[in-house]
Amino acid sequence: QVRLVESGGGSVQAGGSLRLSCIASGYTGSAYYMGWFRQAPGKEREGVAKISPRSISTTYADSVKGRFTISRDNAKNTLYLQMNSLKPEDTAMYYCAATSRNTGLGTPTDWNYWGQGTRVTVSS
Repeated sequence: QVRLVESGGGSVQAGGSLRLSCIASGYTGSAYYMGWFRQAPGKEREGVAKISPRSISTTYADSVKGRFTISRDNAKNTLYLQMNSLKPEDTAMYYCAATSRNTGLGTPTDWNYWGQGTRVTVSS
């Protein structure tokens, strides 16, 4: 059974930075595409970033391009999201996800496995 556990969320002021981590277990570290989604109160869950199994390609939502960086360390079965220049509109629950499909960020239904989420709050 694949298990994903996020950490690193917190409260920061606008312009600040946070680094999210997601530790995966139950599968080979390089077997899946990995990604981050977020869901703000009252809004749908949206894709933020995605990385291919061997880090050859990455995909970002337009809203985070140039500010967020996704990376992974397959030897540690860990996924990261470095978030810089945070804005209040980045406030959301952030979820780690895994999929075997190469379909860009896609929709939540394209992803097979999910973590429980870590909360990010950005104040102005």
